[in-house]
Amino acid sequence: MARVALLCPDLLFGSKVEGALRAAGHDVRQVPEPGAVRGEELLVIDLTSDFERRLEGLPPELPTLAFYSHVEQDVRQAAEAAGVTKVVPRSRMAREGAALVESLLA
Repeated sequence: MARVALLCPDLLFGSKVEGALRAAGHDVRQVPEPGAVRGEELLVIDLTSDFERRLEGLPPELPTLAFYSHVEQDVRQAAEAAGVTKVVPRSRMAREGAALVESLLA
C-alpha cells in the first residue's frame, strides 16, 4: 500500500481514479496543486484542462503520473518537458490506472 496524492478537478473521473487506487490498496488524498503534496509516495495529475498551472511546482523527487486528452499531444510534450515521470492518455488511465501506479512504485 502506498500513499498517493491525486490532483483531479474532474469530480466524476477523479472519483473513478480514486476508487480504483483505493481498491488496489492505496491511501489516496486529493490535493489542489502539486505543492500541496505532504508525505505521499506518488502524485497523479489530470492535465485535461489548465495543465500549465498543474505542472508548476512539481516535487522533483516524487514520481509523477499524469494523464491527458489523447488529441492534445502538446500537453503530453509539456508534461514530459516538465519532468513528469510517466504521461498517458486519459483512456489508458481509466483502464490501467492501478497498474500504472504500481509500475511507478516498484
